[in-house]
Amino acid sequence: MIQNFAAEGKKKMHTFGRVIVLTLVGAVVAVAGHLTTPTAGTHPQPATPPQAPASAPDAAVQKTYTTAAEVQALLAKAKGERKEGQVAVAEHILSLAPYNANLEYRPVDGAVAVHEKEAEMVYVIDGGGTLTTGGKVVGEKRTNAANLSGTAIDGGTTQALNKGDFAIIPEGTPHQFKPANGMLVLMTLHVARPVSEMQ
Repeated sequence: MIQNFAAEGKKKMHTFGRVIVLTLVGAVVAVAGHLTTPTAGTHPQPATPPQAPASAPDAAVQKTYTTAAEVQALLAKAKGERKEGQVAVAEHILSLAPYNANLEYRPVDGAVAVHEKEAEMVYVIDGGGTLTTGGKVVGEKRTNAANLSGTAIDGGTTQALNKGDFAIIPEGTPHQFKPANGMLVLMTLHVARPVSEMQ
């Protein structure tokens, strides 16, 4: 009976986690769908102060709604904070521990990444480019306990990315983003999956 109770509780937590992820993705898609670039003669609405950068997450902060104006402000902030040669700048869009939906501004080709314990959900907010997945990592290095990096991918499959596209990269999969025309803006969400669900 105790095992049944534990199994049922585990199943409910998995379902709850999925609901949270889908809710976050839906909210980001809804916000991103309302992004507009001001045209001549119009005035953008003032944005509220953006969240703290992704590089300094605060577990106590919960942000479950973000406006299109806030996303535009986060993009402007990311562009302003980028240092010469920096591959990407990340800013929090939404936060609900343990999940963070981040805006990633990627003006140049990124390094190869492998997230060993998390899948990565991607939505293209603006710009375009390519995503290469699979294959073998060239120049593989351990970045930290759960991630690897490299300089290139040998083999793999390359997919064009355009504004409005979605992708999900399974855990353990080498991947690399390359922007077209100097701009690729993504919403990314890393999702840990229980070992029992990895296939």
